[in-house]
Amino acid sequence: METLKINKKARIYIPVDLTIIWENLEPLFEELLARNINSVADLEKWLKDRSELEAALEEDFAWRYIRMTCDTTDEKLLADFQFFATEIEPRIAPLNNELNKKFIGSKFAEKLDKSKYFVYTRGIKKALELFREENIPLQTQIQVEQQKYQAITGAMSVNLRGKEYTLEQAAVFLKDTDRNLRKETWEAITARRLQDKEKLDELFNGLLKLRHQVALNAGFENFRDYMFQALGRFDYTPHDCYKFHEAIKKEIVPILQEQAEIRRKALGLEELKPWDMDVDISGKAALKPFNSGEELIDKSIKCFQGLDPYIGERLEIMKANGFFDVESRKGKAPGGYNYPLAESGAPFIFMNSAGTFRDLTTMVHEGGHAVHTFISADLELNDFKHLPSEVAELASMSMELISMDKWDVFFDNPEDLKRAKKDQLKDVLKTLPWVAVVDQFQHWIYTNPDQTSEERREAWRSIFAPFGNNFADWTQHEEALLNLWQKQLHIFEVPFYYVEYGIAQLGAIAVWKNYKENPEKGLHDYLEALKLGYTKTIKQIYETAGIEFNFSKSYVKELVEFVKDELKKLD
Repeated sequence: METLKINKKARIYIPVDLTIIWENLEPLFEELLARNINSVADLEKWLKDRSELEAALEEDFAWRYIRMTCDTTDEKLLADFQFFATEIEPRIAPLNNELNKKFIGSKFAEKLDKSKYFVYTRGIKKALELFREENIPLQTQIQVEQQKYQAITGAMSVNLRGKEYTLEQAAVFLKDTDRNLRKETWEAITARRLQDKEKLDELFNGLLKLRHQVALNAGFENFRDYMFQALGRFDYTPHDCYKFHEAIKKEIVPILQEQAEIRRKALGLEELKPWDMDVDISGKAALKPFNSGEELIDKSIKCFQGLDPYIGERLEIMKANGFFDVESRKGKAPGGYNYPLAESGAPFIFMNSAGTFRDLTTMVHEGGHAVHTFISADLELNDFKHLPSEVAELASMSMELISMDKWDVFFDNPEDLKRAKKDQLKDVLKTLPWVAVVDQFQHWIYTNPDQTSEERREAWRSIFAPFGNNFADWTQHEEALLNLWQKQLHIFEVPFYYVEYGIAQLGAIAVWKNYKENPEKGLHDYLEALKLGYTKTIKQIYETAGIEFNFSKSYVKELVEFVKDELKKLD
């Protein structure tokens, strides 16, 4: 196992034992600002030194975030995170802006290799356009405030039949064939969420106000338009997003409506209720691909090894270094993520496993992100690895589909394997309307900044309805329906990070189609795209993967037809 030990990259510019306090950091920033640059070689050396400092700071922040989310009840871990957010980041921000000016102002910047630095330079220019000194304290406040979402939701648990469960653990019972147990579970989870609806509303109202002010300060009418620039959406517009929502409504919602009707008849019900949507309609017990967090990790390693030894070894390295926290427990933040560690060149995977099939797909999704972190780790500058989410999610969502080829590791029974693949493909289709709803809702939220909580709930209702309301009957559960948006972490913590899942889902279907036609070439092209990090445009990265960056109605239709055909083969 010694060979699997992760060693941080050797530091050349900053001290090996650098402690992250401002007194140690300020001289490094000042030196970078004062340094004379007399040639292209000098400028490239300056960029590498700046990159090394940024990587150290990013990894330090990453560990503070990881530890805090692993235990939201530990006040010291929260304080450590808040120290960086309030004492370090606000001081770095203006100096980073000055460093950006120094770079763009250098006469040697224009002489850098365009093919290598085009995307980087474009990003720096955009950051300079958006920077406002008065936004620094607001962004600090936002950073601290939005973490309250995890503290509120991480504390949620329910009692079912005499035992306490986290919401993730309880959700396992929504797959049970006993309808009474499903109903009891859904009502308990829903009641617990609604208990904090006002607290979450109040939190969001504060975030909305702060975000809108950031946009105004930067010269924008609203936060939506600001974020399209801040996220570097150079390749599409809000109008393109609306067209994408319409394409999903037209091409996918009718298919899901048909599937819901098949579900209703198979379960022998007059109406599908929200607690009827996850149970297997065959009448069989829920799929059980693993029994413990360790088994999930070990089987995922084996699955990835079956695809390619390099891919499998990446997860092995993570396990050997303790870079997983996968099991659900009280006090742990909700959700799942792959957090890249900039100096280590490896990531940490966090999730809330409760022994379900969905946990398997979460693991291979985050595993796709992990492979991306490793394979792009040796790119020259830290910024070359700052991925736009349209690229990051292509890596993870493609892996969900490609890895199905080796899911026999999780399912000995061929019928269970077939069920798992069918569930995954149905989930692919189900993902798209939810993405459209969450994205469209955020467009409404931030272009209507003076909304009341009541108006926001009504907007959610009117946006969700045309996409099927999850194809369930919510009669007598109106309040749950109107507050369903509160369970989406992204709305609170990473605003506007959502349509990318839809764009990348289409890309992932196309990658999988290529893989099915020619596994060796399909996997090779996918990995070649991942190696690029963010050194090429999104369009070029998608082309390297052998697919189009396209989310037009005709493309949606073409790829959905392919998924439908693959589903038929599994019948």
